[in-house]
Amino acid sequence: MKQTGSSIERSILIFAIWAVLGFLGLGVFLEGMKTDIWFVSACGVLVIVLAFIAHIIVNGVFDTGFSAGETSLGLGAYGVLGFVFVVSAAGGSLTMADYYSGLTLFGVLAAGFLAYLFTRHGLRGAFSRFHVKSMDKREVGL
Repeated sequence: MKQTGSSIERSILIFAIWAVLGFLGLGVFLEGMKTDIWFVSACGVLVIVLAFIAHIIVNGVFDTGFSAGETSLGLGAYGVLGFVFVVSAAGGSLTMADYYSGLTLFGVLAAGFLAYLFTRHGLRGAFSRFHVKSMDKREVGL
């Protein structure tokens, strides 16, 4: 697969954004979890949200959406982190600060994801991105 110059530039920009802001946000979030300070974890979540916003801005500048790989990575990471959080919460090994930090992270990321879908595709279009009728149930003539 041959990439054009602008798609290579976009890829480098996206990588740089997540390498700097994404890992910084993750580090601050984990530091808040380690020290049991919710405010520090919330600041880490804010930096991660800034990375997501910067990614959307780059997509707008290059007139593209999220690639299939970016979408898969984002949803997969969200699922794995959610699973680890649920297992930790069920095991009773979380402090209240950790619990609130996790809820803040997942709540903000879920709200941001829905806000992106609704602003990018509208309510009906966002639903249609996930709800696909099988060939035998589609209405004929539409």
